[in-house]
Amino acid sequence: MSQKFSLENKVAIITGGAGVLGGTIAQSLSNSGVKIVILDREQETINSVVKSINEHGGEAIGLETNVLDKSTLEQNRDAILKHFGRIDILLNAAGGNMPGATIGPDQTIFDLKMEDFQKVTDLNLNGTVLPSMVFGKVMAKQTEGCIVNFSSMTVERAITRVVGYSASKAAMENFTRWMSVEMATKFGGKIRVNAIAPGFFIGNQNRRLLTNEDGSYTDRGNTIINNTPMKRFGEAEELNGAIHFLCSEAASFITGIVIPIDGGFSAFSGV
Repeated sequence: MSQKFSLENKVAIITGGAGVLGGTIAQSLSNSGVKIVILDREQETINSVVKSINEHGGEAIGLETNVLDKSTLEQNRDAILKHFGRIDILLNAAGGNMPGATIGPDQTIFDLKMEDFQKVTDLNLNGTVLPSMVFGKVMAKQTEGCIVNFSSMTVERAITRVVGYSASKAAMENFTRWMSVEMATKFGGKIRVNAIAPGFFIGNQNRRLLTNEDGSYTDRGNTIINNTPMKRFGEAEELNGAIHFLCSEAASFITGIVIPIDGGFSAFSGV
């Protein structure tokens, strides 16, 4: 592999790293020689991912966290620095949605539950801002590092139903650009902040929304496929290449951007 793309011996933190997408990314980075830190909410699922990485020849540790609690994140930071000595990469993969922040087919915007809307905003926006502040401060002291946030196709398009998720991811995308400028102008040019915007991938959170029990697509699933030129959902592994690139020296002059990984969804007009 070209030295420009090498990530050997880098230390990467993945929030939400015990999930389907986070775990797949963790294994991929580990295969490239990256030392992995899994941060998630439940120690049991964390341990499962860490065990799998270590059994496949990688080096990983896992810590229970709360991405909305700064003191917990600071405790995580201290433990990571004690173990690995530095932090090179932060992947803010933690995020999610709630039923009350979603508008059902028989509802309107006026049925939105503000309590759930606030919780979704906290998770997707503040759950990216707080880790970026805590772990980004380490990068600032090192004068180098890379942050990759997880945006969504719901930012670019007014996709029906997921109003809370859309609004919070849009705010997070704006924060990505803001943070990229802040880090580049005040801490040298070697700290980069970017984002990826996955299209539609079937995971634990949206499986019932997109597929029926027999594996066929729901009406919503079919609508998405009909508006995706590649005519399929993405595979978790298909995020890995863009993330690897953004974290490597090959992307040394790239900051403040969002890369769609969507099978052409964002390019398709529907006609």
